[in-house]
Amino acid sequence: MLDRAAIAARIPHQGTMCLLDAVVGWSVDHIACRANSHTDPANPLRADGRLGAAAGIEYAAQAMAVHGALLAAGDGPPRQGYLTSVRGLELHVARLDDRPGHLDVRAERLSGDAGHILYQFSVEHDGRCLLAGRAAVVLDASVLQETPR
Repeated sequence: MLDRAAIAARIPHQGTMCLLDAVVGWSVDHIACRANSHTDPANPLRADGRLGAAAGIEYAAQAMAVHGALLAAGDGPPRQGYLTSVRGLELHVARLDDRPGHLDVRAERLSGDAGHILYQFSVEHDGRCLLAGRAAVVLDASVLQETPR
């Protein structure tokens, strides 16, 4: 189990932008995290006094980033990843900030290679799925360069 400080040491998100509080389990193919920041009035993703459900994508993206860092631990520093697409997104609630207690954030690696990874993710509260989808991550910024016109 990793606490918030250990998570912040492994991802670029710092201060209030580090949304996860704990890694409660992980393997080569998945990661399970907990978060309490969804109820924090200072959450940087809040807009108009609320935290919309789509903000859960960032929670999942941070879980993916921690997963990549944990996998890279033996291979040197992790490469910076970029979320390039979200597909099949299902929002089952309108907002996250009205849920007391913690959120469970999960990501499962479906496929990948040295440059790209496809994850399936979910954010749950008290056993209920709040949002779920798939996300593609590119691990090398050079592959995002524009093609000449």
